[in-house]
Amino acid sequence: MNRIDKKFRELKREGKKAFIAYITAGDPSLSVTKRIVLSLEESGADIVELGIPFSDPIADGPTIQAASHRALAGGVTLKKIFSMMGALRKTTRIPVAFMTYYNPVLKYGVEKFVKSCKHNGVDGVIIPDLPHEEAKDLIRCARREGVATIFLAAPTSTRKRIKDIVKSSTGFIYYVSLTGVTGARSKLPPEIASNVRAIKSMARKPVAVGFGISSPGQARDMARIADGVIVGSAIVKIVAANQKNSKMLILKISQFTKTLARGIHNA
Repeated sequence: MNRIDKKFRELKREGKKAFIAYITAGDPSLSVTKRIVLSLEESGADIVELGIPFSDPIADGPTIQAASHRALAGGVTLKKIFSMMGALRKTTRIPVAFMTYYNPVLKYGVEKFVKSCKHNGVDGVIIPDLPHEEAKDLIRCARREGVATIFLAAPTSTRKRIKDIVKSSTGFIYYVSLTGVTGARSKLPPEIASNVRAIKSMARKPVAVGFGISSPGQARDMARIADGVIVGSAIVKIVAANQKNSKMLILKISQFTKTLARGIHNA
């Protein structure tokens, strides 16, 4: 059982839902990313979703696209991110899942990638452009190494497809709350609750909701229907606005994280 499974079980015993915070690795630098992860943990995040910068992030909206561009312009590579994770594991036990695209994984080598995840303390992987039907090699390697494979279910997913996603997923199932890309939304689709209930009726695994959630109120509402809530673009916006002042960046992320954590944990 890896850290993601342990965290969901721990929260369930406490009657709480998981707060999953997304940031882009290397934005504004890998040294600051380490500090952000530690701040997120200290401020109430339960799991960190760490985005791997990629030149063509098709599932991401303008905010995270810009973060990827900044990180890549700063010379961030997958190898450097693994090295940072290895160092980070000396000071934190918070579960971490990589959110990446298949191109970097394929170039790095699927088996090598999974082994590097295991070696450097990465607990799970989310690859939006790799459907479960094409992920047999990844799943095989990940099962062997104890790394979670987290697949995405969408509002348009059929019942049969959701059943297949449930079988292929470990750690948790990532429910995409809306059709489209990541990014803060003022309103979320009203059918989220019924869709999450449908998935939960087919799965004993946790279901986390992501895409579009940007405020403590939205996070609280999602926590009432799901096992976990993923917030990304709203946090990345704080990074973008304070990238030249790391002290202020950490302070503002900590303040925002605490409000989100209270909303999710007290739902």
